[in-house]
Amino acid sequence: MFANTFWSLVPPIVAIGLALITKEVYSSLFIGILFGGLLYSGFSFAGTMQHVFVDGMIGSLADAWNVGILIFLVILGTMVMLMNRAGGSAAFGRWSVTHVKTKFGAQLATIALGCLIFIDDYFNCLTVGSVMRPLTDKHNISRAKLAYLIDATAAPVCIIAPISSWAAAVTGFVDGANGLSLFIKAIPYNFYAFLTVAMMIILALKDFDYGPMRMVEMSNQLNNSMAEASITGAEDQPNPPVSQKGRVIHLVLPIISLIVCCVIGMIYTGGFFEGESFVDAFANSDASVGLVYGSSAAMIITIIFFLATRVLTFKECMNALPEGFKSMVPAILILTFAWTLKAMTDSLGAKDYVAGLVSNVAGNNAVMSFLPAFVFLIGCFLAFATGTSWGTFGILIPIVVNVFNADLGNELMIIAISACMAGAVCGDHCSPISDTTIMASAGAECDHIQHVSTQLPYAITVAAISLVCYVLSGFVRSWFICLPVGIVLTFLVLTVIQKMSPKEA
Repeated sequence: MFANTFWSLVPPIVAIGLALITKEVYSSLFIGILFGGLLYSGFSFAGTMQHVFVDGMIGSLADAWNVGILIFLVILGTMVMLMNRAGGSAAFGRWSVTHVKTKFGAQLATIALGCLIFIDDYFNCLTVGSVMRPLTDKHNISRAKLAYLIDATAAPVCIIAPISSWAAAVTGFVDGANGLSLFIKAIPYNFYAFLTVAMMIILALKDFDYGPMRMVEMSNQLNNSMAEASITGAEDQPNPPVSQKGRVIHLVLPIISLIVCCVIGMIYTGGFFEGESFVDAFANSDASVGLVYGSSAAMIITIIFFLATRVLTFKECMNALPEGFKSMVPAILILTFAWTLKAMTDSLGAKDYVAGLVSNVAGNNAVMSFLPAFVFLIGCFLAFATGTSWGTFGILIPIVVNVFNADLGNELMIIAISACMAGAVCGDHCSPISDTTIMASAGAECDHIQHVSTQLPYAITVAAISLVCYVLSGFVRSWFICLPVGIVLTFLVLTVIQKMSPKEA
């Protein structure tokens, strides 16, 4: 009765709406999950309990990919705790004050690091957060702003990097064509990704914020302290003595070992050491397993390094392990609920419902030039409602490829594929139930709902400009024209918003 209809998208809409209204994420997600279970079971009590807890929650936690991501999250939390206790984070904070002297410089450094770590979005969020928190704190940048900078350089950067777990995911959804070639051709048309990066730089240059972010930044400046609570509850954790022997190397070397080990772990799962090329190994990699391998190796290297340099004793290292785990429990709980909510929408046939909508429009020749814009909107809505970019790729990309019979020479197909990827990233960027958004909150140690509410106006602004670009590209079919137009529009729109914003006292 409710399957394969608009009702299949109602549970996440309920959860997201409640989260934004009540500012309380756990109960909102659970109510959305419960609503999905009721719809699936036809309002049967026993059926609802079975579907919510067994099919949904236990099923999500039994998934090997999800478990791998949770292990990676725990290890990252542990490494951050180790670096903090070793004094590496404090030393980096002291160093950054003398070398990065302005708020603009701190924001630009965060953006640059986020763009450099393009291998995987989860890896990006937690790594950039742990490295840049001391620097942004010193320059009195709010945790909400840091979370936005992290989130905006995670998925948007990964989706335009040919060597990333995201490129591997997209190529895996393409049948009947060279997936990697298609991905590379679609990169220049990914307006949302490029305009998001442009917007961050423009906002930093103008030293300007708007919407809820402006209020949080002003409050942070006035209070000269973190005005928001942490998603990880790190400030509630006991504060053991931080080693006075810590140096910048005690943060830099663990991060470098993490990057190197995770790259090696990912290409290992893709068969690089069995003869596959580097690019093919990434395309075939299992990111979840590779990140577990890499982070585990990096944690062992970090502990050995700290023991060898005598900044921490073995007992102090071991004591940091459970504290790192505890710091990530809230993020793990939100992820678990988000995955369970996705299971509800999947069981109600959200994919089939959306696939039918797109197929009907794609079959109408009169509106084919508007297809990229329509695909972008559908991708935004589906990713926002389900909290998954990759699931959105899996639904929309095969439909678009089939509509054009996998003709790589058809520029409109390339644009539509890119619109699908951009829409999926945009919806994922806005959604409070997106795992990437949750990771960004965890990386910045920012309250999750505050991160979502402060980021939303920025993401919607870029989405609106991107939509204009996709309408234009459907007729012009040249990124040489559309991308510069989008960048100019972004600058003009932000200038108008700045002029209309009330002056600070």
